[in-house]
Amino acid sequence: MHVEPELIFERVDRFIGEFLPRGVVLARQDLAVEGWTVPGTGGEVGEPIPFARMLDEANFSPVRTGESWGAPWATTWLRVRGVVPEAWRGRGRIELSIDLGFSEAKPGFQCEGLVRLPDGTAVKGLEPRNHHVPLKAAPGEAFEYLVEAASNPDLTRGDDFRSPLAYSATPLGDRATAGTDPLYRFGRMEVRLVDEQVEGLLREVRILSGLARELASTDPRRAAILRGLSEALHAIDPDRIDAAPARERLAPLLASPAAATTLALTATGHAHIDSAWLWPTRETVRKVTRTYANVLSLMDEDPEVTFVSSSAQHFAWVRDADPELFERVRARVAEGRFIPVGNMWVESDVNMPSGESLSRQLLYGTRLFEDEFGSRSPVGWLPDSFGYPGSLPQLLQRAGIEWFFTQKMCWNDVNTMPHHSFVWEGIDGSRLFTHFPPTNTYSGDLRPTELARAVRNFADHGSATRALMPFGYGDGGGGPTREMVADARIQSDLEGSARVELGTPEAFFRAAEDEYADAPVWSGEMYLEFHRGIFTSQSRTKRGNRRNEQLLAEAELWSAAATLNTGAEYPYDELDALWREVLLLQFHDILPGTAIAWVHREAERSHAATTKALERIIAAALEGVSGDLVANSAPLPIRGVPAFSIGSADPAAEVALEERGSGFRLTSDALVVDIAADGTIVSLVDRASGRDALAPGQPANVLQLHVDAPAKWDAWELDRDYRLQTETLAGSAVRDGDAVRVEVRAGDSTIVQRISLDETGGAVRIRTHVDWHETRRLLKLAFPVDVHANDAAYETSYGHVRRPLHRNTSWDVARYESCAHRWVHVGEPGFGVAIANDGMYGHDAWRDGQITTVRQSLLRAPTFPDPDADQGEHDFETLIAPAATTDEALAWGVRLGTPLRAVSGSAGSAPVRLSGETSAVISAVKLAADRSGDLVVRVYETRGARTSATLEWDRDGAVRECDLVEAPLAEVLSSGPRALGLELRPFEVRTFRITFDDRAA
Repeated sequence: MHVEPELIFERVDRFIGEFLPRGVVLARQDLAVEGWTVPGTGGEVGEPIPFARMLDEANFSPVRTGESWGAPWATTWLRVRGVVPEAWRGRGRIELSIDLGFSEAKPGFQCEGLVRLPDGTAVKGLEPRNHHVPLKAAPGEAFEYLVEAASNPDLTRGDDFRSPLAYSATPLGDRATAGTDPLYRFGRMEVRLVDEQVEGLLREVRILSGLARELASTDPRRAAILRGLSEALHAIDPDRIDAAPARERLAPLLASPAAATTLALTATGHAHIDSAWLWPTRETVRKVTRTYANVLSLMDEDPEVTFVSSSAQHFAWVRDADPELFERVRARVAEGRFIPVGNMWVESDVNMPSGESLSRQLLYGTRLFEDEFGSRSPVGWLPDSFGYPGSLPQLLQRAGIEWFFTQKMCWNDVNTMPHHSFVWEGIDGSRLFTHFPPTNTYSGDLRPTELARAVRNFADHGSATRALMPFGYGDGGGGPTREMVADARIQSDLEGSARVELGTPEAFFRAAEDEYADAPVWSGEMYLEFHRGIFTSQSRTKRGNRRNEQLLAEAELWSAAATLNTGAEYPYDELDALWREVLLLQFHDILPGTAIAWVHREAERSHAATTKALERIIAAALEGVSGDLVANSAPLPIRGVPAFSIGSADPAAEVALEERGSGFRLTSDALVVDIAADGTIVSLVDRASGRDALAPGQPANVLQLHVDAPAKWDAWELDRDYRLQTETLAGSAVRDGDAVRVEVRAGDSTIVQRISLDETGGAVRIRTHVDWHETRRLLKLAFPVDVHANDAAYETSYGHVRRPLHRNTSWDVARYESCAHRWVHVGEPGFGVAIANDGMYGHDAWRDGQITTVRQSLLRAPTFPDPDADQGEHDFETLIAPAATTDEALAWGVRLGTPLRAVSGSAGSAPVRLSGETSAVISAVKLAADRSGDLVVRVYETRGARTSATLEWDRDGAVRECDLVEAPLAEVLSSGPRALGLELRPFEVRTFRITFDDRAA
């Protein structure tokens, strides 16, 4: 027989698309359906309501197929009823199919539903491509279900961002602007009789044809598959389908085993669910509930299915929203089939949160897993965060995590990561075995094209033989389907394909690490060469995060001091709740500024409420421990007040301001600063060295405006060529008391700066107020300095990272926008410049000959997914300090973020301190999370050098070292003496618990 591939493929496509699906359903009967939409107020749609309240308030009326329903973000309850036809007994599988009006677009990004029994028990979610419902009613029996249908709008334009208009501005991301026109039309809702033989044939034809398309045209296996498919389909009458003869012809092809050397894929069920993104967090609660119901339904059908779920917040939401469903989850966790992973509160952004925030992500996530399920996971799981700092391996390891999984690095737009399995080494030398899935997705569906992609992509052939493949609909939830599981089984041992085995991440990692003993090492950060605009978008969300990170540290410090010194009650419940809220808002589409308007307006309100609550806690705590003095909550001395102490501050330095020609001069004992008439700084002289940090003709404090219109992913991306359109803004400077006021126009926006010297006289303080009304623009603040540096130091969590200032390699070129926390430092031997900020993260720096330029990214103005992102008023603060080391850069950053507090009472200090000439600092002082009354102290090394220090405390007690989640690691290190000598390696983080003999004075 002559094989004509194109003709066979065309015939296969028609059978898959038309004939076989028609034969799958032997019979169908419409359901009786009634509906009721939750009413709203004030012209807005109603919010979701509990099941019991719905039963009390619902006034159902009939609905029909094709009827319009669902304003954006509305909730409609359906009551579906029917009787299973007696004539269907013994003829096949009987199930419901409830089509809410699904399109062919990706599940999780459009309307969704949750099916419940009349008593409220969750049965299964309804999604596109997965809207069947298992039916327990027997032929002749009646049934009734209730469906909570969510008319969530599709902000991907219906084709997963492939449309040319996919990133255009839309009002649908805010309930206040989304309108009330219905988005959907009900599809068929029916009970149906399924021919499982035809269903199986459809699956086998699809798998084999997909495999044949991936094989080389000269591959004998391809020819054999095409011949077999042709014979099978010619054995079928499209109008009277009998699947058995065709399946007999395909059986030998399906039985032919995979090559012994092929890649082995461990397939594990998964649903990466964004805690907020193109939907608000209130909808994520329902997305997680729907997904968990899907998974439990699938587990009831198939005993081999396993499923991994990260984000302790998601488990907590389900626990609180649907206790009965959560108990079923808990039972499956006990069986080892429903597997919590990651041990974090949410899948956080990990570039911008402080080291202490990352520690708390792990603390709160681990504690929930241990409290609810009795164990923590050994697998770190961050598949979708936008790059990974070099501090992370140590933190994961110190929280009990042995392995790390992500797939996001495949999104690099310039360079390809060299390995899929490797050892990741952090900035302190900690090492974790790490894996990227070669399928390049965390939401696989096990199609042959995905398996073939895995084999082609896998970079470690010859050294490793296995890879992990998470499968299931994600982002908006849904999870694995029975079709995916069936596809996995067909391809478990199939010639021409990778081998697929259903399994768990832990089993995969143990086998992968064992077989790859000499795995290559990647050292330092994993910088994502994509989504570089995330360090700047939605400035208010970012500044709220920075502010509340610091206030949480202060609240814990002074509350612990008050408890230990006066017996005041420690506000455990309130601090825990506030921490969890801040941690939620660090999710990798909230803190990066890439969610809809609804999410960011809620985040701003939440941060404001958190700030108010923390200020109240701090004020209450300081009433018991302070005096007519100032409280320094910082881990370093400020103006003569020791770290974590209350005392008298040194008087502010004497500063002079004089007019010089058309400009101004600021002077102190430390600095001489010249400011031009346009508001730029033209000279910055360090008096001690006599050196000007600026070169002639290279002013600093230069505001620059760029057109910022990325090709796609507006809020996320900053395209490489944005500098081609640069406008340098000119201002007008006038005297304003002891400072210089600068006014600048930028398009439709106004910028007002106030330039002065800080209280010590050692740094220039620039306060920038922006009333921002731009679209697709990027505002930068530039500081060219007369320093010939090879690299710049950027603060990261628990340390700093050095990044090249040259562009020697493609890796250097691709790193054109980077994250820094509180400071950036550039220096040559003997002289450096520190630039600190109070809430910005995006920076770029480069060397041009003998001049090094550092720029802060102040604001962006993307229009998707929030068309009004960053509009309105903003305040920023910058310090620039010449003749600074990295130690001093840290001190300037700390000073800017931790102002001294005026207090009344008597002088005092926190219950612990570090002494000695040391580069170690304390990052946290708090009472233990287990509420034992123990004091927890975290210390880290800041310089990247070995150091020693002495940890001192005020009363007798025993100290133990513990892990990052406060579990003791060793026996008592010191008991009796109120001090412990410490040795720290470069960037090492250590945590201690002190049990005092007498906790209250």
